[in-house]
Amino acid sequence: MSDATVAKKPRETDDVPVPPTLRKSLKNRHIQLIALGGAIGTGLFYGSSESIQLAGPAILLAYLIGGLAIFLIVRALSEMAVEDPKAGAFSYYATQYWSKRAGFISGWNYWFNYVLVAMVELAVVGSFVNYWFPNIPKWVSAAVFLVAIAALNLMGVNKFGEFEFWFAIIKIVAVLAMIFGGLYVIIANVPTASGIRASFANWFTVDGGFLPHGLMSRNADGTWTGLLMALVVVMFSFGGTELIGITAGETENPRTTIPKATNGIIWRILVFYICALGVIMAVVPWSTIDGNSSPFVQIFDSVGVHAAAGILNFVCLTAVMSVYNSGLYANSRMLYSLAKQGNAPAYLGRLNKRGVPVGGVITSAIIIAIAVVVVFVWPDFAFNYLMSIATIAAAINWIMIMITEIKFRRVVAAGDGPNDLKGLKGQEALDKLAFKLPFAKVTPYVVIAFMLLVVVLMCFSASYRIAVVAGVIWLAVLFVASQLALGKSGSRRGEDAAVIVNAAADAAAAK
Repeated sequence: MSDATVAKKPRETDDVPVPPTLRKSLKNRHIQLIALGGAIGTGLFYGSSESIQLAGPAILLAYLIGGLAIFLIVRALSEMAVEDPKAGAFSYYATQYWSKRAGFISGWNYWFNYVLVAMVELAVVGSFVNYWFPNIPKWVSAAVFLVAIAALNLMGVNKFGEFEFWFAIIKIVAVLAMIFGGLYVIIANVPTASGIRASFANWFTVDGGFLPHGLMSRNADGTWTGLLMALVVVMFSFGGTELIGITAGETENPRTTIPKATNGIIWRILVFYICALGVIMAVVPWSTIDGNSSPFVQIFDSVGVHAAAGILNFVCLTAVMSVYNSGLYANSRMLYSLAKQGNAPAYLGRLNKRGVPVGGVITSAIIIAIAVVVVFVWPDFAFNYLMSIATIAAAINWIMIMITEIKFRRVVAAGDGPNDLKGLKGQEALDKLAFKLPFAKVTPYVVIAFMLLVVVLMCFSASYRIAVVAGVIWLAVLFVASQLALGKSGSRRGEDAAVIVNAAADAAAAK
């Protein structure tokens, strides 16, 4: 009886105690909003300023291209999750269909990535609290939220899902309010502070038009701008969408819920990124969006609504809480999965009576707390080096998902697929997949090539170049750790997943 697959727990008796299991308590509305909330964060509310400066109105194309790539990545993950819903998702699949070493690298890479993301979110939470209560030390705010969210995660997966549902609702309402408010300004011809009439024509007529910096151009100061450079910022703003796969092991009906949530990613990106930024740049000239304040605040300030800053501060505070809540959930399930694979200490695989991997929650919370202390004591080290690892770790994770999907299909075609697919071979087995990746013979290779292009583009940016160097070192660390942990037993199905970079390059070359 598997911890991850039992839907209903049999009645416990005095003679035969029933072991605790993961609870399939996440309902369709939870998954839909978790998927939606995962794509909306402070990166949209504040980080979009950087991407707009790089590409101008053409940033809309960058979000469309990047959104398509992330949609295909989640589709690949969901193809496996629907057939074999497990906690830990891609780490479990990498172990099962690639090699134990690949599962080790994938799982620990993702866990550490979310530790660093949560570290940053908790480090800045004090800034949002200080907007209203300037006398509260930032470390106090970080400590309070860390303990509160950890306690929430220990209460059960249904509580996590319920809080994420409402966190997502707040973000969605904020974005929709901005979109409809901006449309009103455009339609009613409300005067703006810039003196330029609000109009969608501003995309093409203001400061160089739709593509002011071309595909890629170099400024006088040596920095690179353009549509291609904006892709780097855009891709990493989508981090967190893969959380859909993590929730599959605790979803009531993954065969219907996961496909609905995954297919909804495209319209979410269209509405919450492209529509929102399109309206902003129609009201506020793109060249005046300088990053000193959020573009969402600027759009209301430009027409005299100055309360927007306080409202957005509250929205961003909930967004930060949501990221940490999701991160702690994902990390505890990843450690649980790693423990079940034999890639982590056994205590991380134990569940309490609520079906919560307590060891994973508490261990992750402690490590995140230590990371937050590092931010406060050595901020330059934390943001220059640790966040570089977090940046490149997302690219490593996405590339490994696509490679794993390739190997998953090979295993299915060989007759070793999971559950109902077992015993079926060749095209017959592939045709039985319930939620197929579109154009699966070429899509993984195209996405891998695209992600490698993004990594190359990172080398042209001073702020991202360090992430590429950190990524090489980080992969070496993960490989050495896997070698020490697994030794010669790390390979599976006759393959050695030691060098992920070579695997990615081979996959791209096979295109």
